[in-house]
Amino acid sequence: MQKEASLDTVVALGNVERAAKNLKGVIYKTPLMKNLWLSQTYEAEIYLKREDLQVVRSYKIRGAYNKISSLSSEEREREIVCSSAGNHAQGVAYACQLLGIKGYIFMPAATPAQKVNKVRLFGKDMVEVVLTGATYDDTFQAAKEFCDGRGSTFIPPFDDLSIIEGQATVGLEIFKDADFSIDYLLMPIGGGGLASGLSSVFKQVSPQTRLIGVQPLGAPSMYNSIREKKRQSLETIDSFVDGAAVKCPGEITFEICRELLDDVILVPEGQICEDILKMYNEEGVVLEPAGTLTISALKTLAEEIKGKNVVCVISGSNNDITRMEDIKERAMQHQGLKHYFMVTFNQKPGALRTFVNRVLDPEDDIIHFQYIKKNNKEKGPVFIGVEVKRPHDVENIKLRMLEEGFAYEYLNGRQDFLNLFV
Repeated sequence: MQKEASLDTVVALGNVERAAKNLKGVIYKTPLMKNLWLSQTYEAEIYLKREDLQVVRSYKIRGAYNKISSLSSEEREREIVCSSAGNHAQGVAYACQLLGIKGYIFMPAATPAQKVNKVRLFGKDMVEVVLTGATYDDTFQAAKEFCDGRGSTFIPPFDDLSIIEGQATVGLEIFKDADFSIDYLLMPIGGGGLASGLSSVFKQVSPQTRLIGVQPLGAPSMYNSIREKKRQSLETIDSFVDGAAVKCPGEITFEICRELLDDVILVPEGQICEDILKMYNEEGVVLEPAGTLTISALKTLAEEIKGKNVVCVISGSNNDITRMEDIKERAMQHQGLKHYFMVTFNQKPGALRTFVNRVLDPEDDIIHFQYIKKNNKEKGPVFIGVEVKRPHDVENIKLRMLEEGFAYEYLNGRQDFLNLFV
């Protein structure tokens, strides 16, 4: 059952049309493409809105340009500031270059060089990148202090009506390009700017469409907030899906999403990694984790969407090639093919031979082994990684370890711990 739209929580369609005119000649009108492989897999008509093909490889240029171009001449002279670890930074930088406005882009100190270089490429001589802070929150604080000290204009990533209206032009394009009735519209959610814009448009032009927001399991800020009926700030998040890893949704975006979205679902980071690899291998499409959220949601909705017309918004493709090993690792853990243990070995000759010969199956492969013999102790811990052929094989390994007297702790799911070793 779809929710009724309240005029208080809907972005005006006329403002979105105005934003679309403002963006003409600045952005690409990205295609709405039917994907045959996904359609066959899920027995539905699956269409992808390809914002990964946008000029800065994400939709963020829409909101950034719409906001910055609407600034007064006085605000432009005071220069602008933003903080971002990626796509918002690139959108702001490109807008600064096009509009001839000086901008300061604050990014975390550990931001990969590829992302920093892209910001400089899009901004040219109109932006200055400031690398500071160990976390995004540190960077945001530094940017705000800098901005307040200079009296500059801060460009928020999502919690601003001009930003939301710019992102909403994605929805306007989808509706105008679709020559079919859209049953489901799936959209990624970080802070909620894109989802607020899309849901506002579709509640007015296609009220029968079911609007589904998608967040990563490790950063469920909007999901939690909607269920608690008030904004919730997460104490910790898994920042792997960096484009959607937001601790707290915006005030404006929360109110719009709470009112208009029919549901918000969570997808595990491992499933996202699996789908990144599948989209690359099957379709030759390179996506970032946040850009894959809606594709991963199809698995959760598989029974519900059979025979339906489904549009998935693909939000971006700014993925660093150096992350692929981590992506593959997480995908294989999610598939149940890689398993990690801390095993207690008796420090006597033959313990390792016993483990290999009696605990592991001939098809199992040891992929990680770290053991430090301590002469003053009878037992020592060993960190072991095992790759199996079938997911259920791990249960046999656990059973045989107990039978052979090997005490162990199973570490899958302890991502913080595994990051230290793998």
